Amino acid sequence: MPTFLELGVPARLADVLASDGKTEAFAIQRDTLPDSLAGRDLLGRGRTGSGKTIAFALPLVARLSASTKKTRASHPRGLVLAPTRELATQIAATVTPLAEAAGLRVTTVFGGVSQRPQEQALRSGVDIVVACPGRLEDLMKQKLVSLDAVEVAVLDEADHMADLGFLPGVTRILASTPTGGQRLLFSATLDRGIDSLAKRFLSNPVSHEVDEASVPVGEMTHRVLMTTSTEHKTVLVRELASGTGRRILFTRTKHQAKKLAKVLTAAGIPAVDLHGNLSQNARERNLSAFSADPADGGVRVLVATDVAARGVHVDNVDLVVHVDPPMEHKAYLHRSGRTARAGAAGTVVTVVLPEQRRDVKDLLRKAQITAELETANSTIVDELVGERAAHVKPAPVQPQQRQQPKKPKQPQQGGAPASGSPARRRRRPQGHGGQGQGQSGQGQPAAQGQRSGGGQRSGQQRPGIQVGQRVDTRRPRRAQGGGSQGR
Repeated sequence: MPTFLELGVPARLADVLASDGKTEAFAIQRDTLPDSLAGRDLLGRGRTGSGKTIAFALPLVARLSASTKKTRASHPRGLVLAPTRELATQIAATVTPLAEAAGLRVTTVFGGVSQRPQEQALRSGVDIVVACPGRLEDLMKQKLVSLDAVEVAVLDEADHMADLGFLPGVTRILASTPTGGQRLLFSATLDRGIDSLAKRFLSNPVSHEVDEASVPVGEMTHRVLMTTSTEHKTVLVRELASGTGRRILFTRTKHQAKKLAKVLTAAGIPAVDLHGNLSQNARERNLSAFSADPADGGVRVLVATDVAARGVHVDNVDLVVHVDPPMEHKAYLHRSGRTARAGAAGTVVTVVLPEQRRDVKDLLRKAQITAELETANSTIVDELVGERAAHVKPAPVQPQQRQQPKKPKQPQQGGAPASGSPARRRRRPQGHGGQGQGQSGQGQPAAQGQRSGGGQRSGQQRPGIQVGQRVDTRRPRRAQGGGSQGR
């Protein structure tokens, strides 16, 4: 494989990659960089894990740093569109070191978090924005960001954009960027409207497609384990999660992910969850815990929905478990792509209940995966799991401190209002009888000047009530705490 310097990458950017152990280009980088660094519009096709992020990050930073134009407040010069918050965050993490070496600033824009820090970053004059379409359009409508200065626009995971229904928004966003700027589009497929998107916005593009053989997938082994019942499945999943390496367990729903993470943690296998119901801070916290070394407080198990099937890159994931087989084959491939990345080896296990057997066979056929259905047993599990991690006693749940109710003030002798109590107030007429004014006297003791069972005789006045005012003649409710607090 050629080095990045041999492909024309500026030395200061190549040094950043070299400091991270990246010196030789992957296939998609080798094929696309000569064209993208030269300013050509580009259409790149390749599956997850092929190295696309660096393939567009290098020309993005290189061309902006070489440009003579200056960045103005709220007018970024570089734009990357991504379908999910997780992918946007990870793209920014790859682009930022390169941008800093070139004296450029990067920010992310996506929903689920406060808009204010994003506004402040844009006003400060960032050069590159990595954004999800929804929040970016919101900021555009509020006139908080303009795309009229964008020199390089990148669309990553275009097929996932289509799956999520983002293409209309992506079209409006790209239409807001200047014609003549460089545009790079990366996608695994060109169906569902992506081809028309490329035809509209890419000018005389060069196309590069990375075949499966050129993607450094290492050794990805697929295993399909049959279980006899839900109880057997529960035990099997717990065993698969108990090894010493990192593993991601995929469930179909958010509730299942949250529940399984709690069950595993209670069983001495610390786990965190990742799904759409979590706030962005919680997502980042759980991903950080999964990425950290267990010796430093990290966890080995991530339980996730398909929100983690794309864009979440954590090194050295040994095992991916489809606790619930996905609905369609593309999700299977993207989930599985969390392991065996960049030349590393990994195993993918699909857990199958008897009633799911036919659907899983069809799923694997569409994904072009050949794997025999095996009946799960202890020998297979030991082979897959290897050494078990030490049991970790779950931290005890801290009981919440119950706030003691304040002791009500006691009324003064003679029924006068306690010190500090408000003076007698007039009763407000409320409809027919003023419901809701059940406390007697608005803070004065209930025993003063009242008859049991009814109001006073006609012509008499109660203290604090004017003649002719409608009064509630029903028996008042007993005031709490002796009646001195009223409302």
